[in-house]
Amino acid sequence: MFRALIYLVPLALTIYAFIDCLNTPEDEAKHLPKIAWVFIILLFWIVGPIVWLAAGKMRHAPAGGRTPSEWHRNHRSQWVAPDDNPEFLKALKEENKKDESLLKDWEADLRRREEELKRRENGESPSPSGE
Repeated sequence: MFRALIYLVPLALTIYAFIDCLNTPEDEAKHLPKIAWVFIILLFWIVGPIVWLAAGKMRHAPAGGRTPSEWHRNHRSQWVAPDDNPEFLKALKEENKKDESLLKDWEADLRRREEELKRRENGESPSPSGE
């Protein structure tokens, strides 16, 4: 059992460090380019992964955030969608009110014209305020 652990623990450590190195962005690899770290991890079987984990990667989160959740935590002041912005919603309500008043004016004008046409068909004289 102990003989197997002698090989399995360094192998697991190497696999973990290798995957961690591959998933690390290039600008977070310290001291050497990322490709050099990959070769160090794979060539120096026990020492390479330990050195990568100890000194090869920045351990603090970048300022802007790498993941979408980090980005949203850091950018709360910006609106994601227009319907999240209260000013946009207010402008929509004002535009709707203007459109409704314009529609009411058009409907009133249409009713007036229809009544005028009915009067002409019945032989009545046009209204005094009409055209």
